[in-house]
This record gives sequence, structure tokens and C-alpha cells, in this order.
Amino acid sequence: MSTLVSNRSGLGSDDIGGLLLSIVAINLIGSSGVVFTSPGSAWFQSLTLPWFYPPSVLFGIVWTALFTLMGIALYLVYRTPDSKARTNALALFGIQMVVNVAWSPTFFTLERPDIALGVIVVLFGLIVGTIRWFRVVDRRAALLLVPYLFWVGFATLLTASIWYLNAPF
Repeated sequence: MSTLVSNRSGLGSDDIGGLLLSIVAINLIGSSGVVFTSPGSAWFQSLTLPWFYPPSVLFGIVWTALFTLMGIALYLVYRTPDSKARTNALALFGIQMVVNVAWSPTFFTLERPDIALGVIVVLFGLIVGTIRWFRVVDRRAALLLVPYLFWVGFATLLTASIWYLNAPF
């Protein structure tokens, strides 16, 4: 995959509305999973958590920052000229967002860390693919997704640890 060159290298004042819309939309979509998140539930409180489990307040801060970066990245890709690479990048971004949102109800509502581990492993792979396609369209957009990949890698380790520490074997 070679990198496409955008005919617009910087963001101008005419981009502010679209950029803000993208950021807000991704934050709203991404945070929709919070409806299913219940760290105060009796089930979650009964779990053995790994020693490196961060303070709960950190999750909201980190996810808001990541969704903001994702919104910027999405806008950078969206505003490029129509191409097969752009279409693939946007489609993969949409798929990974659906999988991202699916993790919370899988973990918290179904109370299935084992299945949630499968979901997050798939998510990790989809993020890698999204970064690769974003790089083809706009290298900056791909770089903006790297912190998301690292955080989901950490979240994968957390999910795997919670599953392992609480599995009935």
C-alpha cells in the first residue's frame, strides 16, 4: 500500500465545523457503551482485579481523549478525495467502532470476561487494519490512532487478567 497524497495538507477555518462534528460524533458513539458499564455492580465488585488495574476515573479521561483523537483522524481521512483506499479506511473504522462499543455489554451485561477477551482481541486486529488503511490515505490520521492501539492493548491485558483471575478452573 502506497501513501496517497492529499491535495489539502492543513486544516483551515472551513474545516472547523466538520472537525467538531466528527469529534462529537465519535465521542457520542464511543461513549454509548457506558450505558452497559457498571463497575459498581455486585458482580464486578466480586471480581479479583489485577494489581495494575487503574483507578476507575482514569477510564473516562483516557477514552474521551482517545475518542477525540479518533474523531480528528476520521475527519482527516473523510476530507480526502474519494478513492478505494478512503472507502476501505472509513469502512474499517466503522466496523472497529461497532466492535469497540460491543465490548462493554459483553463484559458487564453478559458478565462474560472470556467472550469480552475475544471481542477485544478482534478489536485490536481491526485497529491495526484501520491504522494501515488510514496510513494509505493520510499518515497523520494513522498516527492519531496509535495511542488508541496502545490503550486497547493494555485493555486486552486487563481483560485477559480479569478472566484468568476469576475463571472457574
